[in-house]
Amino acid sequence: MPKILFLTLHRKDRSPGQRFRHEQYLDYLESEGFEITYSPMLNERQDKIFYGSGKTLIKVGVGISALLKRIKDVFRANRYDYIFIYRDAFFFGTFFEWLFKKSKAKLIFDFDDSIWLQDENPNQSFFQKLKSPEKTGKIISFCDLTIAGNEYLANYARNHTNNITIIPTTIELNEYVRVDSEKSHPGVCIGWSGSFSTIKHFESALEPLRKIKDKYGDRVYFKVIGDGNYKNEELNIQGLTWKSETEVHDLCEIDIGIMPLPDDDWSKGKCGLKGLQYMALEIPTIMSPVGVNSDIIQDGENGFLAGSSEEWVEKLSLLIENVDLRKKVGAAGKKTVEKGFSVEANKDKWLKAFRF
Repeated sequence: MPKILFLTLHRKDRSPGQRFRHEQYLDYLESEGFEITYSPMLNERQDKIFYGSGKTLIKVGVGISALLKRIKDVFRANRYDYIFIYRDAFFFGTFFEWLFKKSKAKLIFDFDDSIWLQDENPNQSFFQKLKSPEKTGKIISFCDLTIAGNEYLANYARNHTNNITIIPTTIELNEYVRVDSEKSHPGVCIGWSGSFSTIKHFESALEPLRKIKDKYGDRVYFKVIGDGNYKNEELNIQGLTWKSETEVHDLCEIDIGIMPLPDDDWSKGKCGLKGLQYMALEIPTIMSPVGVNSDIIQDGENGFLAGSSEEWVEKLSLLIENVDLRKKVGAAGKKTVEKGFSVEANKDKWLKAFRF
């Protein structure tokens, strides 16, 4: 029975990247005869400390604990046939990847963001000073196979390796089934889902959203999922904390899903997860035409692309005023997910990645 050691930052069902990249396939891999060991660096208590503000000395303690976990993994590395590294094996440096390379296991690296660039998080300033995002290329060069979430990421990886496969971020459609969600307002709900670290992307669309509010008044309202502390009094928004057990229910209140992004190198590496979540639930979706979004969306057919503020207002207005168009576009969006971005459509790619 081939054995896989998964090296991750977070525990299961905590990180969207982990959940929608590889966690959805763990049961499938086990059903195909693989034995899986999951080794996250942070437990639930450490997670709260690490992502909270201040407490630098306690955070150092969390880092030491994670270091000891990875040392343990090094000593047991030869028990495994494959070692799977999501983003990196440790917070900083490539020492552990170098050590794992010396084991008998084949190394598989997976990434779904432009992680060779720095994305600032004020609550992790201490650790970010120690990080070197450019280490990503070196990690790739150590690994036997690199899995990239889209073509833009694969192009970066090709500078460091020839063995690359592209597997998109995917949705488990058996879990993404529409449910009745009691609406908090009788109007059309324009919704966004993300996290406290990506709320800046939602705010990049505030100008057109204000115009929509001025244009339609109480016919529309806005919902933000992922940052329970977020408030916008002008648009009457109180953010909703993300919870895995209510995620689908919370999304189903949305009538129009939005995914605004800045046109920069970091955003070009994004894998379209927010939009795919909406589409899987037949929620008509509008995305910025950045990176993989332009591959996922055929404008006006399975969703809409909007770059300028004027385009956002135009396309939001189309969907607000036409419920039949919302249904048509939503249905087409789900078909797109079924065909190319579902677990069922991609599970054999993951199986192949562990049989090379």
